[in-house]
Amino acid sequence: MVAFTANQIPGIAGRSDPSSLASRLYPEGIPIEEEKNLEGLIKEKAVKECVLSYSTLSYNTVMHLASRVLAAGTKFSKLGVEETMLKSLKPAVAVVVVRTGCGKSQTTRRVMEILRDLGKKVVSVCHPMPDGDLER
Repeated sequence: MVAFTANQIPGIAGRSDPSSLASRLYPEGIPIEEEKNLEGLIKEKAVKECVLSYSTLSYNTVMHLASRVLAAGTKFSKLGVEETMLKSLKPAVAVVVVRTGCGKSQTTRRVMEILRDLGKKVVSVCHPMPDGDLER
């Protein structure tokens, strides 16, 4: 992996996904680059495949990104359900939204409260967001 691109969260370009999260294969972490530089990154780093891995995008935006990647001569892919879902032996509730800022965190907290009131043991699992201290 050569980089993540920054688009949805302001001010994260120029930072890195820390090595503690990226694995021992990336002792310097994984850089976060401006998405506007996508074609340059593809050429400079001799990228073989670009993987889109955030989901709150319109069809037009996804297809525009795919076109940019393909025009730069690189494979474009998007991860599916099997690659992104956590497997669980316990019942699970997914709280999903169509875009950032819809209230997923508040809804999740309320769902957990209701389940706890019903005597259930619950845990919340969330993907890491790069808008704060990534390691924390």
